[in-house]
Amino acid sequence: MDGHMERHEVPREQREVLIVLFDGVQGLDVSGPIEVFHAAAQRAPGAYRIRTASLDGAPIRTTSGLTLVPDGSLADAAPPHTLVVPGGQGTRDPDPRLIDWLRGNAHRARRKVSVCSGALLLAETGLLDGRRATTHWLLCDTLAERFPTVRVEPDPIYVRDGDVSSSAGVTAGIDLALALVEEDLGRDLALTVARHLVVFLRRPGNQTQFSAQLAAQTAQRRPLRDVQQWITENPAADLSVDALASRAGLSPRHFARAFRDETGMTPGRFVDRVRLEAARRCLEDSADGIEQVSRRCGYGTPEAMRRAFLRVLGASPAEYRRRFRPSAPCPAAG
Repeated sequence: MDGHMERHEVPREQREVLIVLFDGVQGLDVSGPIEVFHAAAQRAPGAYRIRTASLDGAPIRTTSGLTLVPDGSLADAAPPHTLVVPGGQGTRDPDPRLIDWLRGNAHRARRKVSVCSGALLLAETGLLDGRRATTHWLLCDTLAERFPTVRVEPDPIYVRDGDVSSSAGVTAGIDLALALVEEDLGRDLALTVARHLVVFLRRPGNQTQFSAQLAAQTAQRRPLRDVQQWITENPAADLSVDALASRAGLSPRHFARAFRDETGMTPGRFVDRVRLEAARRCLEDSADGIEQVSRRCGYGTPEAMRRAFLRVLGASPAEYRRRFRPSAPCPAAG
């Protein structure tokens, strides 16, 4: 339910957003950006005109079996302001006619956007050559191997390079769409849209695609799995190699080697990721001061946490909190 909708000044320019549809498209790659642009258009009437199109204008089926009825055919579509190319299983063996249409028409859009594996389709046009781009983390190697001139960045949830933008898997398309709305219509309206959709404005584009627990493999041996769990539940504890090795019942040297072999990262790197993730959640979900958060998450001092945030996210804890909780107090400098 929309309830009361805050109205913003009517924009001078209407931006047409065209979403490409094809059989095997991922439904959320389509509906996520559509909901963002639609919500923005409700609050700033005339801001966007959203259309969907398939090759022949015929209904298509998503990967989950839903049927989507497009507004028209790609052949009849005028060059849009923003072209959105979603992903899905249909990108594995795409219709050659779709690739031909993209090659002949994608460059005519003022802004080109891919979601998830849609980057593979956009790469076929040559528009990603020499540019930075991302896609779902499972497909980053594929994108790099098939298109060696593309500068693939596997970590960010979205990447913007000039008039071409690409996002990671599925829901990352919402983050990218919010960033585009903010660029077009300002931060206040984008924040209003984010609140309406009950999402945070906004995950920074360079935020990693997955959590520390997902980034690392689960250890095979029970003692190491228990240590992984202990780390995530106790980020403020003594998480030195010696302390963790003692908990696992191994020598420090044996523990460090076994942990790296079974999880794909060193104990120190895993601890760093867990603490950063814990701090992010505290900043998003609580009004505690920066100093309190730094102690609770194992950093000890606000400065140590600040350095970690700048190194990984490119934003201080205070700035990160403003992006996620604009109305939350931030008692201490970040």
